[in-house]
Amino acid sequence: MPYVKVEIAKGIASVEQKRAVIRGMTDVLVKELGRNPEYIFVVIDEIDTDNWGRKGQSLSELWQSANPDAADPVTKTD
Repeated sequence: MPYVKVEIAKGIASVEQKRAVIRGMTDVLVKELGRNPEYIFVVIDEIDTDNWGRKGQSLSELWQSANPDAADPVTKTD
């Protein structure tokens, strides 16, 4: 029973993109491991950008400094 957990920053992927990731991960495990898709579980965990960081700053801070004119550094498309 394969279980795949994908962590992404909240708001960066549309519903359609998340569905495509789930399909794609499932297809890879079916093709490469010969697993039954009925027993493949894919979970997408969206992490708030204030709770994810690199270079000593949160993603919210990094994205805001990269695009100071944007009111919301994350463009939500779903």
